[in-house]
Amino acid sequence: MSETERGQATKAIRNADVLIIGGGLSGTMLAVQLLRLPGTRQILVIEPRTELGRGEAYSAVELGHTLNGNAARMSVDPDNADDLTQWLTDYIAAGGWPESDQQHVPVSELFPPRGIFGLYAQQRLAEARAGSASTLEHVRAEVVDLQVAPGGVLLTLDDGQQLQGAQAVLATGMFPAARTPQTQSSGLNAAAVDPWDVRGMTQLAPHSTVLIIGSGLTMVDAVVSLEQAGHRGPIEIFSRHGLLPHVRRQPPTWPDFLAEDHSLRSPLQLLREVRRQCQDAQALGIDWQAPLDTVRAHIGCLWSQASERQKRQFVRHVRPWWREPSPSLAAAERRAGGAAAQARASADPGGIVPGPGAHAKRRSDTAPAPAWRATHHAGQWCRADQLQRDRIRLAPRGPPVAPAAVGAGLDPAWATGAGDCGGCIGCGAGRTGRGQ
Repeated sequence: MSETERGQATKAIRNADVLIIGGGLSGTMLAVQLLRLPGTRQILVIEPRTELGRGEAYSAVELGHTLNGNAARMSVDPDNADDLTQWLTDYIAAGGWPESDQQHVPVSELFPPRGIFGLYAQQRLAEARAGSASTLEHVRAEVVDLQVAPGGVLLTLDDGQQLQGAQAVLATGMFPAARTPQTQSSGLNAAAVDPWDVRGMTQLAPHSTVLIIGSGLTMVDAVVSLEQAGHRGPIEIFSRHGLLPHVRRQPPTWPDFLAEDHSLRSPLQLLREVRRQCQDAQALGIDWQAPLDTVRAHIGCLWSQASERQKRQFVRHVRPWWREPSPSLAAAERRAGGAAAQARASADPGGIVPGPGAHAKRRSDTAPAPAWRATHHAGQWCRADQLQRDRIRLAPRGPPVAPAAVGAGLDPAWATGAGDCGGCIGCGAGRTGRGQ
């Protein structure tokens, strides 16, 4: 794969058929699908990392940082649900990931490390590129400006280079809260230890107290990282809602109740029906997680149909409960010990005070609780307007583009007449390219 390095900018505007902004998993898999299409097109993927396909999520190198879904659920091929299972079977047979036998389950039920999943995505990209008449180029840069014009889309990169394409797709993903400077910051991320930096965690005193702000899946990764770094001290988890993710299991197939009932549209209706379905499963002696798998395929449609008020209701009241189960939680619970009871308390982090160690306090407390170090695991940051870094300025000469009111993605009203397109960029012909 050819690659345009930083500093090789030219004044001439380069042209392509499709410009993909972001080369993580979503941007890369979109490129794979375009390469598989008949015909010939030129595709440019703008991504500052040295590799395509990994992004933030799948650049992890520790075996303990696994996928949140098993192999049967994580195929990148929409036409073959067993694609990852088949690839993983061959990979393990060839000597890769010898630790997989420690999970004692069939290959389809394995939870592969994220780094291995990134390798899988890269191999599928290489195969698609080798068998395609289209061309794909990795441009190592960041996009800092985007303009939609009658002739297409014009991008300006941080090295001054300009790219023009008939279509552009935003696939920038989100940013890790623990290490993303923000313009409106409480200081938590500035005082935090990176939850995926095992080497950095080896600098912690082995028996020191560690505070974890947030109790989602990133918290689980942090506990795994601490374990691998040799930390054996107390871990205290602060959670606003006092919730922990559940251990991921492999429940049996459940009827697709959302496909059968099209009247379920609002978050409240969905929540009530999901609860009823889970109760029905339990009454039949079936794992209550079974109905949840049927919901996943409908999330995009349900979200696009919801009003702004309904979206805010979901983010405010339902999202904290709507957590992906974690395969690593069992190990995390064994490691954290009494942390589960602490997390279930009604606690709300009031702030982190940087210093030789760190302090945290609930908003209802007057005295902070001392700790040697704190980690901030409030998940991923998606408010582009609050990133203290170079970010894409969309259509600076046209209507301003704002983040969606709920804080996830872009305001759908900006889609040049395309309606609610989920963050796509319109081309001159009125077509749209959709970011996944």
